[in-house]
Amino acid sequence: MERDRSRIAAVIPAYQEEKHVGEVAQRTRAQLENVLVVDDGSTDTTAERARSSGVDVVIHPQNRGKGESIKTGLRYWLERGSEYVVLLDADGQHLPEEISRFVDSAASESNAKIFIGSRMNDTSAMPLVRRIVNRYMSGEISRMLHRDIIPEVLSGASRFEYETEMLIIASRKGHRVASVPISTVYSDEVSSINPVRDTMRFFKLMRRYRNL
Repeated sequence: MERDRSRIAAVIPAYQEEKHVGEVAQRTRAQLENVLVVDDGSTDTTAERARSSGVDVVIHPQNRGKGESIKTGLRYWLERGSEYVVLLDADGQHLPEEISRFVDSAASESNAKIFIGSRMNDTSAMPLVRRIVNRYMSGEISRMLHRDIIPEVLSGASRFEYETEMLIIASRKGHRVASVPISTVYSDEVSSINPVRDTMRFFKLMRRYRNL
């Protein structure tokens, strides 16, 4: 039995994404009633493009990092009573039409509190540098979280490594994590991941948790 989609919301963190965010938000809105774009201090028309799609928009006055954008979105929907929150990128890499896969997984995996959209089974179309970085970091993988786990993951890193830390926190607290197969579209987007800087952040994160 499918979950009531009125209790499922989406968060789309966005920074300088005027080219793609409007279409992504519109397609997400076709799947879910509750959609939020968090504009992380963009200097282009990201917020305006998102608003024109009929979704909610929160703007950070300055760039705070993807992790902080996600946390802003999670707090927003937690306060409004959503049961699940889906995370998608604003650049169109994740297909909003595949949200139903997460919904279906939640119906069949009732004990899971966090659902990971796994795209690493098919890396043939993935640019080489991003393929290498993504082997170590899951910074651009969509997720869906149950509201019970959200308060537990609102601390931690502020940038891309936050999404990895989210999984570590969930695992250490004994929450079940389920995997959901997803597709990824590669077009003309430019990744915000810096292969050197963000991989170093990842290893620092791993070292910190290894010592706990």
